[in-house]
Amino acid sequence: VPFINYLLALQKSQLLSDDLVNGVEIRFEEKGSCPSGCHLSGEQPSPIPVLLEVSRVVPLYSLIQDNITKEAFKSATMSSYWCAGKGDVIDNWCRCDLSAFSKDGLPNCSPLRQPIMRLAPNLEPSSTTVALEWMDVEPLIGCKVSDYIIQHKRVEDPSEAEIYTGEVLSLMDDVFSGLSSSCVVAGKRTGDHPQSVVYSVVFKCLEPDSLYRFTLAAVDNRGSHTESSFVSVRTSCPVVDDSRAEEIADRVYNLYNGYTSGKEQQMAYNMLMEIAPPLLYRVQHHYNSHYEKFGDFVWRSEDELGPRKANLILRRVETISLYCRSLLRSTHIQSRTDTMAYIYCRSEEGGLPSMWHGSLHERHALCMEKLISLQRNTYSNTKLR
Repeated sequence: VPFINYLLALQKSQLLSDDLVNGVEIRFEEKGSCPSGCHLSGEQPSPIPVLLEVSRVVPLYSLIQDNITKEAFKSATMSSYWCAGKGDVIDNWCRCDLSAFSKDGLPNCSPLRQPIMRLAPNLEPSSTTVALEWMDVEPLIGCKVSDYIIQHKRVEDPSEAEIYTGEVLSLMDDVFSGLSSSCVVAGKRTGDHPQSVVYSVVFKCLEPDSLYRFTLAAVDNRGSHTESSFVSVRTSCPVVDDSRAEEIADRVYNLYNGYTSGKEQQMAYNMLMEIAPPLLYRVQHHYNSHYEKFGDFVWRSEDELGPRKANLILRRVETISLYCRSLLRSTHIQSRTDTMAYIYCRSEEGGLPSMWHGSLHERHALCMEKLISLQRNTYSNTKLR
């Protein structure tokens, strides 16, 4: 059989095994060999490889006949696999040896693995929303995960010193409990295997066109933190209503056209100061596209409103990044709404203390599927259908 099938059989057998340990018995027979022309070693060809046919996969210690030796080997194997060889497996936890304690006096023979955060593949980031997920790192035997700590911050300048640490949230105490803002929601679902759990967090009120750094660490039932993993992502450019931008450009032209009274000047000034900078930039684009032969937007604004007011208006678009400016100069911008599903969970236990020393799996949460509508723009220099 192909080697990948062998690996899949090995993985599947370990997931189904009650003991879940490394070490297997492999029964095989020769199914063929490579032709002699394949060997590149010259005069001394390598040994003839064989294709393995796996007929049975069992824990290695089950091959021992003597019960006392078998139990000793099983205990040593379980200790090596779950407790790093520095403790004994008792039920579903590790009793660490006296030599396996940290400087803080905490047992560390079965430390948690580092949780790896990633962007959720089913919910693409938008201008205001980012969804993240990670696999639960609690093992079947050993330390328990009592909480996950999520930190997020907006990074103004990636090279600046990290003085501001951002907002720090507890998955259990802040998000699942509902005590945090409604802008952050969390969920959990079963992974690819029945024993695996995937946690997710959706941030719904972020700033457009901004770089964010999200950090994740697990906390075990003794209070120790794992190493952190992080994801950096820039939100999409701000969403603009192109039809409205074109309408405003027409209104500004009509206000600027001919003799402009003080009232009309003030109306144009108020209108251009009230709209968001991305929409203002798009208004300028449409104005110049349709009416530049009567004078471009900057010149007409300075002429009608005066240099001071025109400068106040034009300075507002300086906050837009060069990348988003290039997109806002596209010939056509089309708006669309994507409706995406996500999992929302809320803890059913409101009265538990914040210092929880059990497993997250022991905390009950009510989960449901919800829908979120995300506004997006599609940019093109050819007319979109």
